[in-house]
Amino acid sequence: MTSAPGRAAELDVPALNAELDEMEEGIGSDIEAATARAGRLIETSTALGCAEAYWRAVLLRADLTERQGDLAGAAAAVQEVRRWAAEQGSRRLLSRAHRLLGRIARNTGDLAGSLDHMLKCVAAFSADTPPSERISALIGLADSFADIGSMPAARDQFERAYRTAAELGLLERQLTALNNYAYSEYEAGEPHRAHEVLQRLQALAARHGRPLDAAELDTIARVHLDLGNLLEAEAAADEAVARFAQDGMMEADSQASYMLTSGMVRHRRGDLESAQHALNESEALCREHGLGLLLAEVMGEQAALYATLGQFEKAYHRQCEAQAAERRQSSADREAQIRHAQVLYEVADVRQQAESFRDEARRDALTGLRNRRFIDERLPELLIRQVPAGSPLVVALLDLDHFKRINDTFSHQAGDAVLSTVAGLLVQVPLGATGFAARLGGEEFLLVLTDSSVPEAIMKLEDLRQRVAAHDWTAVTGDVPVTISIGVTAASAGSTVVGLLAHADSALYGAKAAGRNRVHVEENLDITERRNRRMPLAPKGDPA
Repeated sequence: MTSAPGRAAELDVPALNAELDEMEEGIGSDIEAATARAGRLIETSTALGCAEAYWRAVLLRADLTERQGDLAGAAAAVQEVRRWAAEQGSRRLLSRAHRLLGRIARNTGDLAGSLDHMLKCVAAFSADTPPSERISALIGLADSFADIGSMPAARDQFERAYRTAAELGLLERQLTALNNYAYSEYEAGEPHRAHEVLQRLQALAARHGRPLDAAELDTIARVHLDLGNLLEAEAAADEAVARFAQDGMMEADSQASYMLTSGMVRHRRGDLESAQHALNESEALCREHGLGLLLAEVMGEQAALYATLGQFEKAYHRQCEAQAAERRQSSADREAQIRHAQVLYEVADVRQQAESFRDEARRDALTGLRNRRFIDERLPELLIRQVPAGSPLVVALLDLDHFKRINDTFSHQAGDAVLSTVAGLLVQVPLGATGFAARLGGEEFLLVLTDSSVPEAIMKLEDLRQRVAAHDWTAVTGDVPVTISIGVTAASAGSTVVGLLAHADSALYGAKAAGRNRVHVEENLDITERRNRRMPLAPKGDPA
């Protein structure tokens, strides 16, 4: 990578990533300015030697290239990004690359390819995929299902995307989901369903004082046209074209679609000259930018217009062209159905592998128990879910007593054998439906018990302590005993992960200070039932 002049040197790595995050969240309407900005980010990432940032910026510029109608150039750039992301294991970038390739394939009429890419986009989701990207991908997947006629699947995905956006308060993503949903219903020959979805969209926009954009107005025009509401259709179509010009948009596929809608409305209204002008403009844009999916629709409308004008020979030839395009599209649709079944199988297998890798990444290699990464993900969830519901959540830290002596005397292999055996005893403890055992590192373990009261949990831990002490260790450590010390705490309202682990660690220190090989309960923990039971919590002596 070569160094970049000018503003490139002004950004550091955090600022560069922040700007990339901002652009990925929303490119905006000024495509020319956004393209220049993406170019500067490419220069900056090159100068700073940030490979991931470089390819993110390249993908952003490819997105903008596609919006300006250069589908071939955009596809070539995105394929480079996809290859790099696959080689480097960058799942987030891989997901975004497939999403853009899906959009390009859809615009060229390759519905099978579009669905393939969108399924791979969703399959590549990772833990760091932002919610907004997940929602956009679900909308794209829904579009692809609708394109091949799988409306039940499309409806499920549109509603899923809408609900997720609503839960997160992402207004623009909600509106996009509803707009694409309505347009898909319209294309499926369901104008009344489409109108119901549009009513949801318009009500949502009105509640937030957000004016309808060109895409939404175009959908409204199409649906009203299908319902026979010509005045409403004309008003919406005119406003869509005006809004598109006003916003300075340069997206070729959008412009071609809006001009087609305008031509359709004017044809129905009897303004045949204006209709012909709009359709010619739409056709030119489709041919210039390779918009095969839209071109077939434009030719069909032109055939109908020629017939209205009495130009039957032109109408016949244009209808033949439209039918040929439809046959090509129908063939692609059948291929999509076949590939759909194959890709679903492949994606299911990919997901299964991904889940397997995910599980492996959250397990300790030696003991097979959960690891610190799993704790950091699961314990906050349990605090949110269990404590407000009044369900008990007991946390215990366990430490092997004088473990260094075992390693030094008998070898690290013997130490590993002890750790693995203790792990086997830990998983025998009834931890509850959502409880788990984990290795924090070294000789320290964590137990989380979810379906036991504090006194019951203490009894289970005492049983565990006794089983470890009573286990026959002679084959591994000879006459040297193996024992554990346990510190116990429990979650309450306001508990945090850091606080819980600190309290458990303090209790564990208390067990060590009191002589080891014992269960020690946090001093301030409320265990009123304990006074009514005989609990051997502190055996005398220090066998270690």
